[in-house]
Amino acid sequence: MKKILGAVTLAAAALTSGHAFAHGAPVANHGGIVQAVGETWLELVVKGDQVELYLQDDGDDMPSAEVTGKVTLVTEAGRKEFALKPAGGNKLEAKAPGVAKVGKVLALLTMADKKTRVSTTFDIK
Repeated sequence: MKKILGAVTLAAAALTSGHAFAHGAPVANHGGIVQAVGETWLELVVKGDQVELYLQDDGDDMPSAEVTGKVTLVTEAGRKEFALKPAGGNKLEAKAPGVAKVGKVLALLTMADKKTRVSTTFDIK
């Protein structure tokens, strides 16, 4: 009986320890660049003049519907800002002409609670 109880305890520990480490390092699920800001993960994807920003809360998709924000392109000539708009699911997007030619993209978001602000910098070159 002790052997069975020990085997069950060991199996339960092995199963639950996997859940403890299920969330961890941010992963680029869309082929972009990921930055972690606390438990919020932001993934920046640049497609031509289009910017896509995917939101996750410690690895789980975060709805973008109530999130507002902007991206700022930083160039030697100055800065250009573009509004991000919800694009379904956990994605925000903006048309940002010239984004492929810049070295840094700043992202500033106001989360759905309208109080929490999240910001980060992406080095894209």
